[in-house]
Amino acid sequence: MTEVNEILMSVLSTIRVPRPGDRVHKDECAFSFASPESDGGLYVCMNSFLGFGSKYVERHHVKTGQRAYLHITRTRKTQKEDDNNSGSGDPPKKKPTRLAIGIEGGFDVEQEQYEEEVKVVLFPDRQEVTSEDLASMPDVVRERVSLSMAGLQAADSVSHTLQVQQWDGEVRQESKHAAELKQLDNGIKIPPCGWKCEVCDLQENLWMNLTDGKVLCGRRYFDGSGGNNHALLHYQQTGYPLAVKLGTITPDGADVYSYDEDDMVLDSKLPEHLSHFGIDMMTMEKTERTMTELEIAVNQRVGEWEVIQESGSTLRPLWGPGLTGMKNLGNSCYLNSVMQVLFTIPDFQTKYVSNIDKVFNEAPSDPTQDFKTQVAKLGYGLLSGEYSKPAPDPGDDPSSSTEPRGDQVGIAPRMFKALVGRGHPEFSTNRQQDAQEFLLHFINMVERNCLSGMNPSEAFRFLVEEKIVCQQSQKAKYTQRVDYIVQLPVPMDQATNMEELQEAERRREEAESSGAPPSAAPRAQIPFAACLAALSEPETLTDFWSSAVQAKTTATKTTRFASFPDHLVIQIKKFTFGLDWVPKKLDVSIDVPDTLDLSALRAMGQQPGEELLPEVAPLPLVTPDVKVKGILGSHGNEEDDSLYSPLLSPVLDDSTVSQLCEMGFPLEACRKAVYYTGNTGIDAAMNWVMGHMEDPDFSAPLVLPGSSSAPGTTPTESLPEEHLVTIVSMGFSRDQATRALRATNNVLERAVDWIFSHLDDLESMDVSEGGRSGGGSEASREPPPGPRVRDGTGSMLLMYSLSLFASFRWVIFNDQKVCASEKPPKDLGYLYFYRRVVE
Repeated sequence: MTEVNEILMSVLSTIRVPRPGDRVHKDECAFSFASPESDGGLYVCMNSFLGFGSKYVERHHVKTGQRAYLHITRTRKTQKEDDNNSGSGDPPKKKPTRLAIGIEGGFDVEQEQYEEEVKVVLFPDRQEVTSEDLASMPDVVRERVSLSMAGLQAADSVSHTLQVQQWDGEVRQESKHAAELKQLDNGIKIPPCGWKCEVCDLQENLWMNLTDGKVLCGRRYFDGSGGNNHALLHYQQTGYPLAVKLGTITPDGADVYSYDEDDMVLDSKLPEHLSHFGIDMMTMEKTERTMTELEIAVNQRVGEWEVIQESGSTLRPLWGPGLTGMKNLGNSCYLNSVMQVLFTIPDFQTKYVSNIDKVFNEAPSDPTQDFKTQVAKLGYGLLSGEYSKPAPDPGDDPSSSTEPRGDQVGIAPRMFKALVGRGHPEFSTNRQQDAQEFLLHFINMVERNCLSGMNPSEAFRFLVEEKIVCQQSQKAKYTQRVDYIVQLPVPMDQATNMEELQEAERRREEAESSGAPPSAAPRAQIPFAACLAALSEPETLTDFWSSAVQAKTTATKTTRFASFPDHLVIQIKKFTFGLDWVPKKLDVSIDVPDTLDLSALRAMGQQPGEELLPEVAPLPLVTPDVKVKGILGSHGNEEDDSLYSPLLSPVLDDSTVSQLCEMGFPLEACRKAVYYTGNTGIDAAMNWVMGHMEDPDFSAPLVLPGSSSAPGTTPTESLPEEHLVTIVSMGFSRDQATRALRATNNVLERAVDWIFSHLDDLESMDVSEGGRSGGGSEASREPPPGPRVRDGTGSMLLMYSLSLFASFRWVIFNDQKVCASEKPPKDLGYLYFYRRVVE
């Protein structure tokens, strides 16, 4: 051991003991999905605390010179078969009784037991040092190495810290209103049964307000069931915060909701509050399901979920390259589905997987925080086939050979999920999210991280042309914008089974009036052609401000494709808003075709003899957080300066802003809507909001033309030349790049986001430097530079569909299960991915 002693003495200064706050990666390799359970185990650098599989630890040693690594290996213990088991090898699953994950009574999460072995390995010769070996070494070596080993073993791994392993949806906090709740002496006494809503006579999902005793129905759910929101409306009118769900009151408690705190809460004075309205809590019996039971039922729901999973069919498991499952990290199916699809697209494969060695060699000192490295790691994990093999059965002896199960070893994208979700209010959590929103979020990250070189998101990028025609002057306005997804509306009035739906609605109303339970409603059958027609038909704009007639009038807007992408994403808008602005999910089946020809939707541009609406700049705007600078000195007279004076600048219509805010939209978005529609009223502003909800800067503060971002204002600080060159290399002019950087305080990533969300403004700006000359003839002018987009035919072939997981032509990817699909549920998808057919 003399040689080992000498090596340890020479590297002792590089061996660190983890301190609070240190990031310890002892569950996952920085470059692969190797873990302590994998063949070869995991090597944790005893200096940086980064983890590496056996394939990549040598690379780290050569690059950094680090020699000491803690080698962790885990071997799964054999689990004894449950006494009540039927002999299948799997213990019987208990029905969940709590809205929780990873705790007794909650939803089942496999917690496998492992035996762990640790030792120090010294590179490059991979000499091993065990805890027993340390006993015979000098005190200074033994103490430092032992403390480091113990600290690494005791430290929580980064993945453990970020992932919520135990989530209990039933943990409720005491309401801040409970102790001093005001109760009116209005003489109301509530009977022990026979309740109904005081507004609509609904007899289920009833809530009693604990301030005035009003009995009203609960919220309407996304699928249209539930109540009619009368209890919520009562709170909005009165401000009375607490309500109890009738039918859930027992001697042990009841469901209490706080509208002000927007959550289920505890009320320590509930017996007293109920007694005020004549309810004896100790004699009440449960007659309705609690909110927890309702949510558990939703998580165990059948119907569409069963169809999507192809339940009832024995599906054939698939293995091999490109057929790798992904573990669900707790409501991460949205991420799994999107990433499975993206890495079947050649652009993403080329960018991140084909040159993976180059990506890894150029990785920074902490590759766990590098976007390109982690995306490449995920792509290789999905495509290589290294992790596409049967998962061992916890009930089987590891040495026995049995028929493989459908589950795979798969990959757990913890490091990737933590990185792409960092700082995001939704994707950083373990809550379920929207696949379309995540796709746009990820594309936005790709755009920011591909400011030079190949950009795979170009495969989805296309131009949309919007044509607005003033009906009074017949003059037109053309604008173009970049988009990545086509959102198809669902025209419910075009259902082919309308008679069946109307009969079901009649039966529902009868059941509601008689108090009988409603029967299952049929699913609406909507032709895909009707959805496409709804997208392409002209939209009527009322209260349109026409620059030609200088007044409000009616206009029509048509939307067409100015280019067709290599890969077209279509979202079926299954969520809509009712008249009361409550979101509602549409239960629909749509006959999505395998092939699609969109050539008829190609934009034609300005037509011969067609006159354009005069260009008018938006009104200046003053907001509390932005001061518009005057231009005195630039033009040299007070008259010009007064035009930009905050005292004389038009302001927003506060009533319109307030109406939009009351609908739940962000304040800054509401300000933008009113500003960009020229204070023309709620309808125009609402149309703007609905058309820009997916903009990356939808909620960002408004950048004003009168600020430093506009041409002709006061001089600003010099712009970084390297930022200008980067943006110009993406296909934009120097003036456009300058405007974007000035609008975002010279922050390159923000400037790129800004430029893609302000294409309409950029198209109309005058180009003086490196672009079009203001004095040239109209015929000699070239089209303004813009984002790079690909174009081709409008013929498309359906390749993939997403619901809660992905189906490829036609393989079903359901987390760690990858199987050949027998009945692909194409009609129930949410996102559809088409590939352009090359003739």
